[in-house]
Amino acid sequence: MPYVYVIENKNKKHYVGITSLNPFERLIRHNKGNVYSTKIGKPWVIIYTESFNNIKEAREREKQIKSWKGGNAFKSFLSKVAGSSNGRTAAFGAAYLGSNPSPAALERNKNNNLAG
Repeated sequence: MPYVYVIENKNKKHYVGITSLNPFERLIRHNKGNVYSTKIGKPWVIIYTESFNNIKEAREREKQIKSWKGGNAFKSFLSKVAGSSNGRTAAFGAAYLGSNPSPAALERNKNNNLAG
């Protein structure tokens, strides 16, 4: 199954890629320095993954996301997929943020559980 993924480093640099491996296996290669484009800037964390039925669909989506890179559309995409709160919280350090709630929501939920 092909995947499109976005990884981020502590300097908020991003890399958009495509793989037929499990994205977390691919991440290991990035962090070992086995990928030329991401040798500098390690460590990387996955902030988004999307699976596809075939490589053609995945490649089209990768091209779409890469066409946004550096622009407002890419920033908007990142804020939606990473649970961002417009820069008020740091996403770095999370293993996967694609479907997780934002850190603020987690804290709010934790405080609600303590009150009950």
